Amino acid sequence: MPFLGQDWRSPGWSWIKTEDGWKRFEYLNHKLGDNINELTLEELDNDKENIYVGDVCEVAAKKRKKDFFNNNTKSQHGYCTLGEAFNRLDFSSAIQDVRRFNYVIKLLQLIAKSQLTSLSGAAQKNYFNVLEKIVRKVLDDHHNPRLIKALLNDLSSTLCILIREVGKCVLIGNINIWVCRLETILNWQQQLNNLQIPKQVSNGMTLSDLPLHMQNNILFKFSDACDIISLGQTTPTLHMLSEDRQLWKKLCQFHFAEKQFCRHLILSEKGHVDWKLMFFTLQKYYPVKEQYGDTLQFCRHCSILFWNDRHLALIFKDSGHPCTANDPDSCLTPVSPQHFIDLFKF
Repeated sequence: MPFLGQDWRSPGWSWIKTEDGWKRFEYLNHKLGDNINELTLEELDNDKENIYVGDVCEVAAKKRKKDFFNNNTKSQHGYCTLGEAFNRLDFSSAIQDVRRFNYVIKLLQLIAKSQLTSLSGAAQKNYFNVLEKIVRKVLDDHHNPRLIKALLNDLSSTLCILIREVGKCVLIGNINIWVCRLETILNWQQQLNNLQIPKQVSNGMTLSDLPLHMQNNILFKFSDACDIISLGQTTPTLHMLSEDRQLWKKLCQFHFAEKQFCRHLILSEKGHVDWKLMFFTLQKYYPVKEQYGDTLQFCRHCSILFWNDRHLALIFKDSGHPCTANDPDSCLTPVSPQHFIDLFKF
């Protein structure tokens, strides 16, 4: 489970053997100030045989003192940079989770559009490593090629501008590295464009075998217009259902406000509202709602970003984050990809 910020459970304690048994040896006290190392070492010399940790205490004392001052500094300026957050959160594992895949894709797309140059060299390397894993995954399992294609289009456009305007903007690393990255992206785009999804042969029940009303109910669960159109291209029956006026009306009502309908009202030749055309018209002017199976969580009490541990959540109804608040659930806020970017805009 990834954390941003100092974990209150570490580093570990040191112990001293007494007549009553082992007791915790608190050799770090913030009130001791600069004399902390001297006091610790002096106490250790007086009772070397009883102290379990031995010579490691000196190093541990210095580390704790350094962490204490780092905590004070970080608390004044927030967590860290966007690049540090991207490095410390486990996005490589997140793309293997179908519920988090779309979330990570959207976040990478936002970074590609406006935040790529703000990443450190290590964060940029991590960014392209995660991107490569996504491309390899899509080429292997053929899932969500449309999303990764859109991401690569935005990223290639950004890299073209950065390379063309070299000298006018700050680029971390040699220009040849960026050219190589652009060539790699163009190669990925070509592989995805040549991707042939084989027809699946199944002896069991398929979507087309379901009753008409069940197929219609499935379509009404969709919130992505492109998914509805793609599904409608598979069979004549699904095409008929995907053109239903009530389906597109519900989609418009889900993504847009009623006031926005009045500004862009579109009527068909028969005098009815063309909800499908209205949706794509409204989409040009207003953002659509984003839905994700799982998102990053932000604990307002601890000021920590983390992924929910779904195994703990299912078994113990626990997020997996060891919050010290009286009511931890009330302190958690889901973080959208745009909100994640905004958290690190100082």
